[in-house]
This record gives sequence, structure tokens and C-alpha cells, in this order.
Amino acid sequence: MTDPSPGLRERKKQAARLALAQAALRLALERGADQLRVEDIANEVGVSPRTFNNYFSSKEEAVCSFIVEQQQRVREALLARPAREPLWEAVINASVERQETEGAPRREDVWRLREMMHHAGLFGEMLRSHAKVELVLAEAIAERAGEGANPLHARMMAGIVQTASRIAFHTWLTSDSDRGYLTAFVELLREARAGMPALTAAAADATPAEAS
Repeated sequence: MTDPSPGLRERKKQAARLALAQAALRLALERGADQLRVEDIANEVGVSPRTFNNYFSSKEEAVCSFIVEQQQRVREALLARPAREPLWEAVINASVERQETEGAPRREDVWRLREMMHHAGLFGEMLRSHAKVELVLAEAIAERAGEGANPLHARMMAGIVQTASRIAFHTWLTSDSDRGYLTAFVELLREARAGMPALTAAAADATPAEAS
């Protein structure tokens, strides 16, 4: 029997990586980060710890890889948007499309998510993951903008989108309000697209404190 084609092999690798990532996040939410072991993740998928190490360098990387995987799907959605759609609208609509498809985290997982945010290893890995996805989105924005796009502008836009996502998620996570993560995320993106008029107006109206 011949070896699978390069394309098939790559798809199998991506499927294995995704399965490990999903298992890692699920187990972390069920048990807590401190109780999670590489062996648990590998057993959940039916592979050896050695196979796990072919895909991830640590359990923290596996748990946080959903951030990168999600942004890859945003990239695909952005590049599939209609060519005549303005760039900011395309970025917003692609981000919203993926969020609506995947949904926000369940409310019953909130306390575990809060715990994970205070786990030093996971928090550090989350920051690294966000840095990775900013580059992924920046490349997609530059490609979508076409020839002559300024890579610095693409990186800045990607940074704005990522910051809006983090702020909306953190606000949702630390609040008991029923206001949805997606609602806050979209509002922040639309404000950013408009140049943050509410923020600049508030700054203009603010009275500087008198020097003592």
C-alpha cells in the first residue's frame, strides 16, 4: 500500500492536533489546570504521550491552542468575504461569523475559566497564543487588502481586533451580566472602525485636574 498523499497526511496531522487540543481544553475545564496531565490528554484521544509531544510542547500549549485554531478559521472566513465589501466590514463580519458558528463559552464553565486566567503557565501561554494569532490575522488582512497594502496597517488592524476580542471576553468573564460576549465584541470593533468617537469625545470634554 502506498503512503497517503502529502495533502492527506497534512489533514490527518491537523485532525490529530485538533483532537488533542479539544481534549486538553475540555479536561482543563472539567478538572482544573493543576489536575491536568499530558497522559490524561493523550489517553482521551487514544494516543501515547510521545505522540502528544509531536504536536505540543506542554499541556498549557495544548489548552490554549484553541485560540490559534479559531483565528485560522477567522482567516478563512475573511478571505472568503465578497471582494467589494469594505475591509473593515469584511474583518468585522468574518469575526462575527466565526463567533456565531462556534458560540461563546458556556456560563457553567466561567469559574474554571477564571481559575485558568490566574494560572501562571496558562496565562503566559495565552499571551503567546494571542501574539501568534495577531500575525495570522495581519497576514490575512494584508492579503484581503490586495497589492500595495501596508503591512504595518494590517498589523495594527489585527491588533485592534485581537484587543477587542480580549477585552470583550474578559468583561464577559468577570461580569455577572447577561450581556453577551459577541455583542460587546461587535460594539468594540464598530467603535474602532469609526475612530472611537465616543472615547475621543469623552477625552475632549474631560477637565484636567488642577495642578496642586
